[in-house]
Amino acid sequence: MDFSGKVVVLTGASSGIGASTAVYLAKLNAKLTLVGRNVANLKKVRSECEKYTDTLSVVADLTKGADIENIIRTTIDRYGQIDVLVNNAGILEMGTIENTSLEQCDRIMNTNVRSIYHLTMLATPHIVKTKGNIVTVSSVNGLRSFPGVLAYNVSKAAVDQFTRCVSLELAPKGVRVNNVNPGVVVSELQKRGGLSEEQYEAFLVRSKETHALGRPGQPDEVAAAIAFLASDLASNITGVSLPVDGGRHAMCPR
Repeated sequence: MDFSGKVVVLTGASSGIGASTAVYLAKLNAKLTLVGRNVANLKKVRSECEKYTDTLSVVADLTKGADIENIIRTTIDRYGQIDVLVNNAGILEMGTIENTSLEQCDRIMNTNVRSIYHLTMLATPHIVKTKGNIVTVSSVNGLRSFPGVLAYNVSKAAVDQFTRCVSLELAPKGVRVNNVNPGVVVSELQKRGGLSEEQYEAFLVRSKETHALGRPGQPDEVAAAIAFLASDLASNITGVSLPVDGGRHAMCPR
């Protein structure tokens, strides 16, 4: 894989899968626009990427329209083009139909779905010009049903459908649209979603049983799948939701 001459916009780049994907793509010579909310973390990731490639960072809250517009404007001002959009930013919150408030639901849907819709909408004219592609980070929760994270599940199912629909709309213009569906990945996502340190450790131990390969995934493993789908090696792949989940999507209770 080689991204020389290509410009990649990557959201959620300050930690977890996003940070790993940033460095992965930097080593493949992609020019980067890294987007995140955590200023200190984003600066660290940018510094690492700058060892390999031209890197721009944009601090943004993706629930704010002006911030999304600024991502596109700043990227075009700097590079003059967009070849790949990686929609990675997302949040998780615990809750069921009995205790998930509408405010929680709106927060999750605005971050995980509406922001992707808006950013993709603004990036699409530029990606059409370069005949580039879009890769979005969904979740195994979009493919399978799990109790206790209702709004998150719904948001990721929406992301999968968004990918399929947009892939059909943009295919005639030579633009590919795909997403990856990670299982449990060792990152800060679950702790930010409400798990204590003790609960998170138990969650990782439990993941040895819920994933066919017997372990949770690592951010670099998802980054490699994102890079593949964004690369010319995947030139005949579009509309795909690719599980990167150690086989969790294929498992059933016994």
